[in-house]
Amino acid sequence: MADLTIVYFAWVREAIGRDEERVARPAADGSVADLVATLAARGGGYAQALSDPARLRAAIDQRFVPLDSLIGDAREVALFPPVTGG
Repeated sequence: MADLTIVYFAWVREAIGRDEERVARPAADGSVADLVATLAARGGGYAQALSDPARLRAAIDQRFVPLDSLIGDAREVALFPPVTGG
């Protein structure tokens, strides 16, 4: 089973203390929300950054997706706060 790269941005990155990491790929029917819950359960900075999924946005293989999207055979999931324009 291939690994999945998770990339963190902005205050998510700061709370977790890393830019990215590689994890074992979740089950085929695993969603981004499932992944976020698993990571938040690690506690510490993960819980701080990921305990409120409503404050997060995600991308799978560099495409914005809702958190209930299935990860499938993606190579990368990015987690970040909402993006605002200016």
